[in-house]
Amino acid sequence: MAGMTLEQLRIFLAVSHHLHFTRAAESLYITQPAVSAAIQNLEAEYCVKLFHRIGRRIELTTAGKLLQVEAQKVLDQVALTERGLRELNNLQRGELKLGSSLTIGNYWLPAKISRFKRKYPGISVNCTLANAKEICEGTATGLFDLGLVTGDLDPALQTTLEQEAVGSDRLQIVVGRSHPWFERSRLHVKQLTQTSWIMRESGSGTQQMFEQAIKRWGIEPSDLDVILVLSSSEMVKAMVESGVGAAAIPELMVQKELQLSTLRAVSVTNSRKASSAALEIVQPVWKLKHRQRFQTQLAIAFEQMLMS
Repeated sequence: MAGMTLEQLRIFLAVSHHLHFTRAAESLYITQPAVSAAIQNLEAEYCVKLFHRIGRRIELTTAGKLLQVEAQKVLDQVALTERGLRELNNLQRGELKLGSSLTIGNYWLPAKISRFKRKYPGISVNCTLANAKEICEGTATGLFDLGLVTGDLDPALQTTLEQEAVGSDRLQIVVGRSHPWFERSRLHVKQLTQTSWIMRESGSGTQQMFEQAIKRWGIEPSDLDVILVLSSSEMVKAMVESGVGAAAIPELMVQKELQLSTLRAVSVTNSRKASSAALEIVQPVWKLKHRQRFQTQLAIAFEQMLMS
């Protein structure tokens, strides 16, 4: 028995993706007869049909669906092994794949990546920005070597992902110049229901932290007058600066605006006494990694730098 080859698996996956022999051949830069021959050899070798030929179109058979799943696992593992071998040369080359939530990626992470690149200039760092939910899911499926997010980890992913705090950020409740709270430095927590709010979407780590905080303070998120829900903290900041409502925004991204007084941070207390301590919303920055997937030397080196 000759057995299947990696090239046959790559060709099969291309055909299963395109469900078209010619388009698969074009995507692989090989001839259509070569694609057909590879599929025919696999079918003959194992006495199975991988595709139904229905007129001019094809569909995966049950055997084809099984091979599709297993072939992808094999090629993913080969890719990880190849990366690991390339990185054995004192981390002189290779690619680090990071996923980061938007605020962390825009304001906290760049300095860390710059420090890493100074130490390992030959390493390519590929960083994807998305909301926290998408980064958690991407880290769980192997799309990223490491994920960096704020907010709580989905309970369904806690057995898959390992999380560790590598920093922190504070949420500030801010308003623009034209807002009635701009001239005030402190508010009682009950007054939070007396203005309009601009929020991030529900998958955002920032939004999770804010909702958890106000619940601890005795306010349900549904008690707030939410007039806008946006997918970007930058958009939220711009709207608040223009005078539309209040928002809870990571301190990292409003430092310049607070210094220029285009935004005002408002402290919240649960007491009428002037000496009472302000309530704070501090969120950890979580490093996420898969509990079982192979960790490349690059990912380990970046982890060590984050913890140092």
